[in-house]
Amino acid sequence: MALDMSKMKNKLEKLANNGKEASTSVKWKLEEGQHSVRIIPTEDGDPFKELYFHYKVGGKTVLCPKKNFNDECPVCNFATQLWKEGTASEDKSSQKMAKELFPKQRFMSPVLVRGEEAKGVQVWEYGKRAYETMVGLVLNPEYGDITDPQDGLDLVIDYSKPPIGAKDQFPETKITPRRKSSALCSPEYGGPAKCKELLDTIPDFSKLYPRQTTQEVQKILDAALATDDSAEDSSREVVREGKSKKATTGAESVDSAFQEFAS
Repeated sequence: MALDMSKMKNKLEKLANNGKEASTSVKWKLEEGQHSVRIIPTEDGDPFKELYFHYKVGGKTVLCPKKNFNDECPVCNFATQLWKEGTASEDKSSQKMAKELFPKQRFMSPVLVRGEEAKGVQVWEYGKRAYETMVGLVLNPEYGDITDPQDGLDLVIDYSKPPIGAKDQFPETKITPRRKSSALCSPEYGGPAKCKELLDTIPDFSKLYPRQTTQEVQKILDAALATDDSAEDSSREVVREGKSKKATTGAESVDSAFQEFAS
C-alpha cells in the first residue's frame, strides 16, 4: 500500500515538535566563542566514543539498535520504507522525512572545561570533523598523549554559527592544541588528589546513553506515529512491511550522504 504523504507530512511535524528530552546535567553544551577543554583519559584507553542516534522520534532521541548493536531497528526500517516510497514516486517530501529519521553518527568524550572545573567531568558531544581532528592530534607524535593527566595538552575550541539566513552552511568548530603541556589539575585546583577524584567520577556512558531493545524502540515509534486514529492503521502497516524486509542496503547506501559534519 502506498503511503499517504499528506498524513506523513503531518506526522513529521509532530515528530519534530512533540517536545524535547531534558538534557543530562553532565553534558556540556558548546556555546559560541572560545573555550579551553581537556580530554579526560578513560580506563579502556579510548576517550573518543562513537554512537548512532535517531532524533525527533516523538520528541525522543533513540540509540539505534542496528548501527550500534547489530540488532533489528524499527526506525531504520520505517525510514528506509519512506525513502523507497519517495524514490519510486519522485516525491522529495518523503525523502526529506526519511533523512530526518536516518541514524546520525555522533561522538562524545569526557572533558574538564577550564573555568568550569567546579562542575567536574562533563561529556562533550561533537561531530565527525571534530572527531577526525582530535584523533589526528593523538596520532601525531609531535603532541603525544594529549589526555595524560600530568603532561597532556588542553584544546582550544573556537565555535561559531553561520550568519542568520545563510543557506547550506553549518556551524564551524576549530580545535587547536595548546603549545605547552600542563597538568590536568593545577595546584590551585587541588593538584594530584583532585585529579584522582576526577578520574574516579567519569560518567558511565552505558547509563548516560542507555541501550534499548528492538521491542522498546518499536513501542516508541508506534507511539510517535499514532498521532491520530485515521492515520494509525496505514502507518503501522508500513512499519510491519519494513520489519519484514532486511533494511541493509537501503539505509546504509544513504548513511554517508547524511552524516552530521557539524559540531
